[in-house]
Amino acid sequence: MFAVVETGGKQYKVKEQDVIKIEKLNASVGEEVTLSNVIALTNADNNIVFTQNATVTASVLEQCRNDKIMIFKKRRRKNYRRKNGHRQYMTVLRVIKINNME
Repeated sequence: MFAVVETGGKQYKVKEQDVIKIEKLNASVGEEVTLSNVIALTNADNNIVFTQNATVTASVLEQCRNDKIMIFKKRRRKNYRRKNGHRQYMTVLRVIKINNME
């Protein structure tokens, strides 16, 4: 049984005990969070069903930052160069339970 959850503008296919890295949530380590924006859900026969009140419960394992990405701009022949880096804040979650409230 798996669910497709949307958070931070991205969609994640999760099942119980999966560890996912998502955009930062305002939650402390060890806290349980509920992801309520479930797009698709499968039952025991792996048939895709949709329930309006389905949620996914997960616990926060870690608050961290993602790998650095480098942004480099250049204009040829103009001696124009700009180098910039960015590290996105991330939250690591472990999916505890997929709640199917029919």
